[in-house]
Amino acid sequence: MTRLSVRRESWKLAQVFTISRGSRTVAEVVVAELHGGALRGRGEAVPYARYGETVDGVVTALEAMGEAVAGGLDRAGLQSAMPAGAARNALDGAFWDLEAKETGTSIWELAGIEGTPHPIVTAYTLSLDTPERMGAAAQEHATRPLLKIKLTGDGDLDRVRAVRAGAPKAKLIVDANEGWTVQHLRDYGTVLAELGVALIEQPLPAAQDAALAEVPHPVPICADESCHTTGDLERLQGLYDAVNIKLDKTGGLTEALKLKAEARHRGFKIMIGCMVGSSLAMAPAMLLAQDAEFVDLDAPLLLAHDRQPGLRYEGSIVYPPKPNLWG
Repeated sequence: MTRLSVRRESWKLAQVFTISRGSRTVAEVVVAELHGGALRGRGEAVPYARYGETVDGVVTALEAMGEAVAGGLDRAGLQSAMPAGAARNALDGAFWDLEAKETGTSIWELAGIEGTPHPIVTAYTLSLDTPERMGAAAQEHATRPLLKIKLTGDGDLDRVRAVRAGAPKAKLIVDANEGWTVQHLRDYGTVLAELGVALIEQPLPAAQDAALAEVPHPVPICADESCHTTGDLERLQGLYDAVNIKLDKTGGLTEALKLKAEARHRGFKIMIGCMVGSSLAMAPAMLLAQDAEFVDLDAPLLLAHDRQPGLRYEGSIVYPPKPNLWG
């Protein structure tokens, strides 16, 4: 009989992390563990207030699944037993991990991914701050090939110019986290293209998506808060050029694989992103990241200390997970 246990963990950040919605100093995560005899499968999720989630709520939702898990619930059944979100992500990840260990099969084979997994380049995120401080941060990380800049609205062009001056060779992604208006997007688009920005992530509030059909896209626009599961894609067609796939939105790797395949079929570029968690939360996303146009799995680099064993990072290069972490 498989037994489910749930725990909450706090991971201190190396420094204050700020986006348009606020600041944090700690990453609060929830870990689900499946115990099958001597083997253990783990999954980590990051509850996100933007989607009405709390640590207590996710823990409660997971603990409520204990009886079903003991009764034989599997990963396929989980997809209809729980809604998409952080709670399902933690349990879905634990099912994948346990299945790999029980079958002695690599996680890549289980997921049907062909070829040998390889290291990828991840973005490194610069927290929202004054132009001067963001420029200094960019200079500190100027050798990284891909920087992601958190923005908020007024004054953002000065922030991007400062980052570009500090890191003249880096590819740039800008992320407003729904903090812009349509006018911001109209005013900023051409200038951001001239500054070499490669992607604009979720400029407008999700409820205002329709306005994107009337605004030029000199820089490709990526849906984040607007895209959770496969069912969102039809609505986003013609509005966005790319989608940001995050496991805590899809409710786990199982749905994320479907979302990625359907997004590719519909012509969207793919970004693989994350919430702020440890390497255990990033590990399943590495399966999605292998051929993505943009990868943003830098959360462990933002922690004061990561989980051990964790993912191997060399600068902005991140290596596939080893089974002693996940899979």
